[in-house]
Amino acid sequence: MDTESAAAGGPGTGAGSPDAEGAGVGGRPAVEPPPAPPAVAREVFGERYDAAVRYTELLATAGVTRGLIGPREVPRLWDRHVLNCAVLAELLPGGTTLCDVGSGAGLPGIPVALARPDVSVTLLEPLLRRTTFLEEVVRELGLENVTVLRGRAEEMVGKLAVDVVTARAVAPLERLAGWGLPLLRPHGQMLALKGDSAEQELTDSRAGLAKLGAVEWSVIAVGEGTLETSTRVVQVKVGESPGGVKAATRRAKAAAKAGRAGGPVRGGDRGRSPRRRGR
Repeated sequence: MDTESAAAGGPGTGAGSPDAEGAGVGGRPAVEPPPAPPAVAREVFGERYDAAVRYTELLATAGVTRGLIGPREVPRLWDRHVLNCAVLAELLPGGTTLCDVGSGAGLPGIPVALARPDVSVTLLEPLLRRTTFLEEVVRELGLENVTVLRGRAEEMVGKLAVDVVTARAVAPLERLAGWGLPLLRPHGQMLALKGDSAEQELTDSRAGLAKLGAVEWSVIAVGEGTLETSTRVVQVKVGESPGGVKAATRRAKAAAKAGRAGGPVRGGDRGRSPRRRGR
């Protein structure tokens, strides 16, 4: 598990983390090699196909040894993770600015950036060992349209404003919206990869989304006709005035105050961007 000290910049104690900060991006080989890329990967990634292959290799090696990807996920990295995320690019207009909140191993941000070089992607992640991995990946793949930013979503309110916020396996929808919607520009959208829970989460969150300035929401499928199993996405659009800004600012101040006092950040307050669940 990741510790609070890791979130604050200290060394992590997760799987493979004792030497994670100084390890090379290649890491030790996984128990299983990454699967061969499916033919559709060339269609999805185009000129960046080779970079997508290399990214998948890095997930299977350094991603596993540093505890960002579970070893059991290696055989299904392409279909369940890389391609599953890349098709999110279908929903993005040209020239979009995007923030991937709680980016973890770079999913969905890096596959989207690979599939869409015209999209400017910020990978927002509070944990040092994860941002270290992300910076190494971005550098090795030569992703000029990607920026890695270490911090909590609440801390970025007023400093970062984007057209699209993305997230995958981060938190329940309403809580995620409280973190993500304040980062949106007017008429922006949040795209949350939610799988089978999408409809129920949306039903449970309608009132909260409206309070946060959302004006439209739906569950849509992307990748149909490209992937064997399409990706289910909750799309939340905001109006002229995205909400939740004041609440996010209060949470950021409370987290900063708790940090200065040396006290713990309560789980219910979630003063940092959400801890990523297992993928």
